[in-house]
Amino acid sequence: MVRVDRESRFAQAQTTRRNIMAIGVIAGAAIVARARSANAKDKDEKEKHHGRNSACFLKGTKIQTALGERNIEDLAIGDLLPTAFGGMRPIQWIGRYRYQKSDPTKPWGKHALPVRVARSALAPDVPHSDLVLSQGHALYIDGALVQVGGLINGTTIALHAAEEFDELEFFHIKIETHDLIFAEGALCETLLSVDENANNFADYYRRYGTPQTEEQPCLPILSYNSGRSQIRSRLRSAISPWYDRRHQFDIIRDRLEERALALAPAG
Repeated sequence: MVRVDRESRFAQAQTTRRNIMAIGVIAGAAIVARARSANAKDKDEKEKHHGRNSACFLKGTKIQTALGERNIEDLAIGDLLPTAFGGMRPIQWIGRYRYQKSDPTKPWGKHALPVRVARSALAPDVPHSDLVLSQGHALYIDGALVQVGGLINGTTIALHAAEEFDELEFFHIKIETHDLIFAEGALCETLLSVDENANNFADYYRRYGTPQTEEQPCLPILSYNSGRSQIRSRLRSAISPWYDRRHQFDIIRDRLEERALALAPAG
C-alpha cells in the first residue's frame, strides 16, 4: 500500500511538472513570436494561412477505400470511401494545396509545418503507419474531433521535419457532408469548407458553383489555438491530481501524453 501511494504521488508530481514546463514553453514561444512579428517583413502569408486554417493530408497519405488503401493523390471523384456516419460514400471533390517557401534559404514558418502522428500514437496500431497532416486537421479521438496542432508532445505527435523540402503538397477530400474517413488507419475528418485557397478551386466552382459557407461539422471540433487558452488548459491539467476541472480536450491531450511516455524506449 505504501509503495502504491508513493507511485501515485510520484505520478501526480510528474503530471504537474510536465504541465508547468509546458506553460513555460508556451509563454516563451508567445514572446518570441511577438518579437518576430514586430520585426519580420518576409513572412509568407500563404504559409501562415495554411498552418492555422487549413486541414489537409500530406501527399502520400494512404486513405481507406472500398477497394483497399490508396495514396490520396491517386484518388478520384466518385471513388467510394467507408465513413463513420454515412457508410460507403463517393468522393465529391479533392482539393489540392501546394505551398512553397518564400525564401528557399530560410526554414518553414512553424505554423506552416505539418504534424506527424507516429504509429500507435493514438491507440495500439492507430494509426498503423505514421500519419502526416496539417495542424488544423481534426482527428477522431475518444468520441470527439480534436485539431492535431493542439496535441503536439514532441515525440509521438510532433512537427514534421520538412526542412529539406522547398515545397509541400497537401490534399483533402470533400464528400457531400462532413464525415470521418480512415487515413493510415486513423479516423480523420473530411473537408468541411471549400475555399479559394485550393489550387484547383476553379474546378470545384465549375462543377458545383459557390461553396456553402455554413456547413456544420459532424461533431464539435475541439481546439486551443491561442496562447492564453493553451496556458489555461495546462493549468487545469497541472492541478488535476488534486482538483480536476479539466475539459474534454485537456483529458484527451493528457492521456496521449501519458501514452507517449509509456511508449518511450527505456533508458
